[in-house]
Amino acid sequence: MSGSDALLRDFGALLRAGAIVPRDARAEGPLSVGVDLGTANLVLAVVDAAGRPVAGLTERSGGIRDGIVVDWPETVRAVRRMKAELETRLGTPLHRAATAIPPGIHPGSAKAIGNVIEAAGFQLACIVDEPVAAARVLGVKDGAVVDVGGGTTGISILKAGKVLTSVDEATGGTHMTLVLAGALRLETAAAEAYKLDPAHARDVFALVRPVVDKMAAIVATVLTDYPGLDAVHVVGGACSFEDFTPVFEKHLGRQVIKPVEPLLVTPLGIALFAGEAR
Repeated sequence: MSGSDALLRDFGALLRAGAIVPRDARAEGPLSVGVDLGTANLVLAVVDAAGRPVAGLTERSGGIRDGIVVDWPETVRAVRRMKAELETRLGTPLHRAATAIPPGIHPGSAKAIGNVIEAAGFQLACIVDEPVAAARVLGVKDGAVVDVGGGTTGISILKAGKVLTSVDEATGGTHMTLVLAGALRLETAAAEAYKLDPAHARDVFALVRPVVDKMAAIVATVLTDYPGLDAVHVVGGACSFEDFTPVFEKHLGRQVIKPVEPLLVTPLGIALFAGEAR
């Protein structure tokens, strides 16, 4: 198991169990928080001074659309509530947090995202691009990182740790849900619940395959200018399907690597940036 997969497994286990790493098992120093304000999910990740996950919390999102705050009061209340719950579990205040945005977002929308973090009671450490945050966890210095979120597919190309280009296109998990709703004649909420039920995963993927094909076509277009890149790393909740990786590999003609806990890669990376921004 890679180091990144081990971190992600630890974080996933903590999050699902509602557990924390005890104080005496944490690295000495301040805790840092990553706040992932996704279209589908809000995720808070807490890491210790050594960058190891110590706690996490997630809930469904309703106030963010493709990196744009569409319901300011509810988003702030949700982050504030999650912050308070984690502080109670950990027995200590949480002061500094970073957040992330899809690549290429308008500066005004980026500022609004940062304002949410501050309004929720955090000191804003920094704002990073979502695929760049994911690359930090995965240890990717050279290659492509694709963050398939609820509303968008973001692609960042890195060389020697530097971002050469970042692109974001409006195709993500929400579009899968809309396709399901139309195909199965369901309300959107019912289609979303059906999509998330593991028992329906194979049937769901067969129906949403055209959306995945479109995501792959978006990535392929970006990669045209970078023929030397051999590997593409995919993260985000919408890539969780078992058959997602083979479909991408067929379109791209390159190795596609999906880590364990793909939904948790970006929030954990954001938390690591928060710790490094001190």
